[in-house]
Amino acid sequence: MNETIDSLLIGNLRLLQAEKGYRYSLDPILLARFIKANRWPHVVDLGTGSGILPLLLAKLTAAEGLTGIELQSGLAERAQRNVELNALQGRVQILKGDIRFIRDMLPANSADLVVCNPPFRPANSGRLAPDDERAAARHELSGGITDFIAAADWLLNQGGTFAVVHLAERLPALVNGLLAVGIEPKRLRMVHPYTSKSAKLVLLEGRKGGRPGLEVEAPLYIYKGQGEAQDYTEEVLQMYKQE
Repeated sequence: MNETIDSLLIGNLRLLQAEKGYRYSLDPILLARFIKANRWPHVVDLGTGSGILPLLLAKLTAAEGLTGIELQSGLAERAQRNVELNALQGRVQILKGDIRFIRDMLPANSADLVVCNPPFRPANSGRLAPDDERAAARHELSGGITDFIAAADWLLNQGGTFAVVHLAERLPALVNGLLAVGIEPKRLRMVHPYTSKSAKLVLLEGRKGGRPGLEVEAPLYIYKGQGEAQDYTEEVLQMYKQE
């Protein structure tokens, strides 16, 4: 599969990506910026794709150890090469595996922060992408919301944080799933394409064993205009700038 090398100002990251397969979008940038910087001893990214989230968090936080888990062999191999390309082998590791079998990969209560940008659509909804990488990234072909939450519940220590970006329309299922395993939603931000449109995405942070009490942050708007004038807002442009 042909690849490109793309650059991000954030930490001067360089990323190998499939030319016609799965390519990262704005979503992991939004999630990485939503997470409040902290000195997390251990961070796990569920469904890491090409490894962009652990790499971003290695640059944006003082996390000591970051682990990305990816089911697809091609993506897991590319994620490992991205770690090496950015000389982050000392802090970031990539594991090939299925998050539905997380107990076979990592110990219980071993993570302080678990993040994920999971597939947005149920397997039986919408049109599947023509290639396997994009299809699995967009549709729940190998695990849905409850599987990602169950993996987070296994990994998180008491008081640990879970952060996710997902479709706004699936917020009820997301909240219900978190509450069912004792992860209390603590911080929420709705993401709108522009000011006159309903939210399309949601950024949500929960705390394992946390007390009830949800902070709803100001909305995030992606574009200043519509149609051909879809310029990023100043807030989104700032997200792409180097620290």
